[in-house]
Amino acid sequence: MTDSNPEKEARRKAAAARALAEAEARRKETPKPALPPELGGRDGPEPTRFGDWERKGITSDF
Repeated sequence: MTDSNPEKEARRKAAAARALAEAEARRKETPKPALPPELGGRDGPEPTRFGDWERKGITSDF
């Protein structure tokens, strides 16, 4: 069901923009954790971001 009330839609878009701005501000405020270097880990981007892991030719999904 869609609501064609332009005033209500404008308020919803404004609220969404505020929420995104607040989230971005929180991300900038939060310090990055000091993690120790990984030993024996994979080169390149973090494979768990992509939902699978490949090691020695075997791929497993999470």
